[in-house]
Amino acid sequence: MGDGTPTARRGRLAEIFRFALVGGVNTGTFFGCYLLLHPWMPYFAAYSLAFVLSMIGSFFLNTYFTYRTRPTWKKFALFPLTNVTNYLVQSVGLYALVTWAGMDDRIAPLVAAVVAIPFTYLISQRILVPRNNGQDTGDSGPGSETDERQPSRLA
Repeated sequence: MGDGTPTARRGRLAEIFRFALVGGVNTGTFFGCYLLLHPWMPYFAAYSLAFVLSMIGSFFLNTYFTYRTRPTWKKFALFPLTNVTNYLVQSVGLYALVTWAGMDDRIAPLVAAVVAIPFTYLISQRILVPRNNGQDTGDSGPGSETDERQPSRLA
């Protein structure tokens, strides 16, 4: 999809749209889990468990729906890096917007979150989409790192 043709651009835009859709579902899942768990445990435990549950859901939605690839244990282990990246970009952005740009600290988190989306998208794509460097390693079975993108049954 990196050839710059109109078809490739449409495919990339569709992928970005799916990524944004998964982000919205993930946010709703996180908040719903948090609200369900909060009455039964301390707020930070509820927050942490909701975060982990939504991140697991996000992994599967992004592999199957956004990038249309197979999940693997390696991808699953690396996927939290997308959340770390998101947190770091948002934190630096928040600080810069409030401290240096003088933006209202009630609005700045939303702007920082929007700015973080492309970074999170690129990192998650790098982790979840297999790279084919033209080398046939012979390890192209289901779940391998050389598997091709698979059509999603969700779309």
